[in-house]
Amino acid sequence: MNDRVETILSILHEYYPGADCALNHSNAHELLFATIMSAQTTDVNVNKVTEHLFAKYKTVADFANADLDTFMEEIRSTGFFRNKAKNVLASANLIMNEYGGNVPNTMDDLLKLPGVARKTANVVLGTWFGIASGFVVDTHVKRLAFRLGLTKETDPVKVENDLMNVIPKDEWIFSGHAIILHGRAICDAKKAAL
Repeated sequence: MNDRVETILSILHEYYPGADCALNHSNAHELLFATIMSAQTTDVNVNKVTEHLFAKYKTVADFANADLDTFMEEIRSTGFFRNKAKNVLASANLIMNEYGGNVPNTMDDLLKLPGVARKTANVVLGTWFGIASGFVVDTHVKRLAFRLGLTKETDPVKVENDLMNVIPKDEWIFSGHAIILHGRAICDAKKAAL
């Protein structure tokens, strides 16, 4: 680990010591479905929606058996609600049919679920299962990794690879969350406050 990365990690630990996922959840499937719904919207918005959603749909089976049209209306405010609803319900069905109702805990299995790409899989694996299989790359991480000189890439998968090469594996989960928090709180798309 070079001095620059060590300094960045030290600052992140100082300012965001308890950095964690901002999506409210109490189990793996809630985190998975909330993360699927979080695309192109804020975690605050998703948390408003899931507060009522998770009170109504308590199990993976409840999601699998949900009425698609009703579910679409319930998550409408998250945007792109038609695709998100189809993906959440299809994922719930696949989890019921292929994984005995339990959210899988490997990258390969998570990537088989509709609506799940590496970012979502990394969120679930890191946040819920404590497995550092990769680096969460959302818009904040992508922007800050570039501003911090940790990557020259713009493709999220290439950014993830660069971050995995320069940041120690035991820091992947924490630093992903901390960078996201920093991006939201201080260093947004308009101003670069590093």
